[in-house]
Amino acid sequence: MSKLDDSAVTCMLPVKDLARARAFYEQRLGLTPLGAKPDGKFVYRCSGTELALFPKPGGTQATHTALSFRVADIGQAVAELSERGVAFADYDLPGLKTVNHVCVLGSEKAAWFEDTEGNILCLHEDLS
Repeated sequence: MSKLDDSAVTCMLPVKDLARARAFYEQRLGLTPLGAKPDGKFVYRCSGTELALFPKPGGTQATHTALSFRVADIGQAVAELSERGVAFADYDLPGLKTVNHVCVLGSEKAAWFEDTEGNILCLHEDLS
């Protein structure tokens, strides 16, 4: 039996409009494209993980964070992405309050935003 913890992982994100989504991931997030697959997916490499956008007429149905990018300095990452037009969510709820788009959650800081297709994405910085 193969060990899954030694396997590469691909995160699959549904998109209604692949061209619009590609523009967001390449121009706003700065991801380098690997290219299209014969089955219609479009793939990016993020460190040891692949991110695959796949066309789906209904788009996303998820109401939770689909993926999170671990960054070394969340304040700097939020500022850089904001300059590229990424709009971050702000919250003021019991147990979840953002300041400058960033929330402290236990041992990490986090900031959320959506892609053009409604997928909820996150930046997080480990504090320990």
